[in-house]
Amino acid sequence: MNVAAHRHHSPWKPSTRAVASLVLIVYLAAVILPPLAGPPPTSELANWLIRPLRPFIGAMYLGHGYRFFAPDPGPGHSIEWTMRLSDGSSRVGVIPDAHTDRPRLLYHRRFMISEKIASFVPLLDAPEAIRVAARREWQPLIKGIAGHLLRQHRGEQITLVLREHILPSPEEVIRAQYDADTFTPLGTYQFPPGTRL
Repeated sequence: MNVAAHRHHSPWKPSTRAVASLVLIVYLAAVILPPLAGPPPTSELANWLIRPLRPFIGAMYLGHGYRFFAPDPGPGHSIEWTMRLSDGSSRVGVIPDAHTDRPRLLYHRRFMISEKIASFVPLLDAPEAIRVAARREWQPLIKGIAGHLLRQHRGEQITLVLREHILPSPEEVIRAQYDADTFTPLGTYQFPPGTRL
């Protein structure tokens, strides 16, 4: 029996297979290296290997923001709200709301809304000029959120507050002493009757 006759012949030339293999190896490296070269402590080898691939990783959006989540992600933010309804009662809520924002993707999207707002809002002790300039950036977004909530819950007036959830350090956890969360008022909003929200 002729062994050569039973060999599988590839429709690709050896040079084409070599190029395809190289492309797959580069792509696989671009997927694997970002987490390895991510937040400190990192691998020196991974940092060295990733350098020539950074433009490709950026163009293909393969970095996935590993520095956002680890190892020190920083504080989280939520927007707490209190609404006065037309019957005089009140309703409270939070964005995002882990109990009502389902599926989980909806919770994540709303979490990103609160994080985006927090990126615009300066610290309370920031100079007045900075706070006024920043307010022009974030207030239209907050008015949109206020209008949406008022329409959704048929409210008359809403007050919003940005809450920064401080993450305790390991030492603070051991001592059971945590810094208090900080609260930044975002304003009280009401829209005249008949206003299209």
